[in-house]
Amino acid sequence: MTEAMRQDGIRAGRLAAEDLARNFGDLHAPLGAHEALVAADRCYFCHDAPCVTACPTDIDIPLFIRQIATGMEDAAAKTIFDQNILGGMCARVCPTETLCEEVCVREVAEGKPVEIGRLQRFATDAMMAAGEHPFVRAADTGKRVAVVGAGPAGLACAHRLAMHGHTVTMYDARPKPGGLNEYGIAAYKTPNDYAQAEVDWLLKIGGITVETGKALGDGLSLQDLRDGFDAVFLGVGLGGVGALGLEGEALTGTENAVDFIAALRQAPDLTALPVGRHVVVIGGGMTAVDAAVQSKLLGAETVTIAYRRGQDRMPASRWEQDLAATHGVRLMFGVIPQALHGDDRLREIELAYVGADMTPTGETQRLSADQLFRAIGQKLETVDGLALDGGKIAVTGAGRTSVDGVWAGGDCASGGEDLTVTAVAEGRDAAMDIHAALTQGRL
Repeated sequence: MTEAMRQDGIRAGRLAAEDLARNFGDLHAPLGAHEALVAADRCYFCHDAPCVTACPTDIDIPLFIRQIATGMEDAAAKTIFDQNILGGMCARVCPTETLCEEVCVREVAEGKPVEIGRLQRFATDAMMAAGEHPFVRAADTGKRVAVVGAGPAGLACAHRLAMHGHTVTMYDARPKPGGLNEYGIAAYKTPNDYAQAEVDWLLKIGGITVETGKALGDGLSLQDLRDGFDAVFLGVGLGGVGALGLEGEALTGTENAVDFIAALRQAPDLTALPVGRHVVVIGGGMTAVDAAVQSKLLGAETVTIAYRRGQDRMPASRWEQDLAATHGVRLMFGVIPQALHGDDRLREIELAYVGADMTPTGETQRLSADQLFRAIGQKLETVDGLALDGGKIAVTGAGRTSVDGVWAGGDCASGGEDLTVTAVAEGRDAAMDIHAALTQGRL
C-alpha cells in the first residue's frame, strides 16, 4: 500500500482475517430441525392467507409450513420451487418484513410474525444440500429461446422454459451467471458462494447453455437474436448508474456503490480489499445500506448514509435501516450533496439540508470523507428498437414488449418493484407466455 493511500485513508487490512470472517458470516443463522418445527407450529395455516397474497411469486405459504410441521421437508421445498425456483435466495434476501411477514396474522395480532423467510430457507436448503432437483425436463420441443441476462428474471425464465422442453441459450455480460444475486447483494446475506451453488443446482434441469461475456451491443444484437431463435427474453437489469452532477466527482475515492459491492463479492481475500477511514454513501435504497454496512464491517471508522428525503420516504425498509444503525452507520435525512472537496483525492463532502419540497434551507454541513459511494439508482442502458416506459422497457401482459417474439422482465422492464422475488415472478410468467406462444403456433 502506497504512502499516499495511507494518508488518504483508503487502505486494505483494517481488520484481521478472523474478524472479517466473523463480520461477514451468515446474517441469519439457519434454523435447526427442532427450531423449524417450533416456528412452523406458530402458523395458523390460514385458509385465505394474507401472506400468500403478499408474496409476488404466490407461494402457498401455509401449505409448505404445514409440510415442515409434519416432517415433509422435501414436499415443502417442492411447494416453494413450484412457484419460485430461486426460493432459497429469496429466503435470504427478500424483504419479508414488508411482504409476507408484515401481513401475517400473528404479526397483526401479536407483533411477532411466523418466521416465513427462515422456514423457507430451511426447506429449500435441505433439498439443495441433498443434491436433489425436483423437476424433470419434458421431451425436446425443437424450439430455441434466447435469454439475455442471467440474473433472477433470466434464470427463472430459462428454467421454466427448459422444464417444458424448450432449448435455452442464456447470455450474460459478466464472467459468471447470477446477476445481482452474484454481484449486487451484500456478502453477509449470501455467504459460502451460495449464489453460484444455486445457479449450478438450477441448471440441473438440463437444456440450458450459458454463454458469458456477451451483452446486447457487445457481441449480441436484438435483431440477430430474433432471427436466430424462436423467441427472446430480456432480463438485462439496469446497468447504467446515475451521476451526482457535481464538480469533483472524478476525484479518487468517489465510485459507484454497485461496483464496490461487486468487487467485495468477488474478492478472494477480504483483507486485501481497501476501504476508507471515513465513508459516505449517497442514496436511500438497499444498495446504499449494503454498501454502508459492508464498509463498516471492513473496518471503516465512520460511515454515513445521506438521503435526500425524510426517513419515512427511504426506499430501504425500516428493518434495513435498523440493521445499518446497529452496525454503527449514521443515517442523515433531508440532505443532498452540494460539493465535493479535495485535491486529486476526495477529502470532504458538503451536504445541504433541504425541506420536504427539496428546497435548500440554507444550512450546510461538511463531513470528512475519503471514500464516497453513489447509490442513487440505476438506469437502463440503451436497447435499440424497443418502446420504453419511464426509462424501462415497456411491457404488457406477461412481459410482452413492443416487438413480436421479444419478452422482458425484472428490473429492466416497466411495472413491478425492483426486487429479486418480483424478477423471479416476471421471468417465470414470461416463460409460460412464451411457452404458450410457441406451442400454439403464434410464433
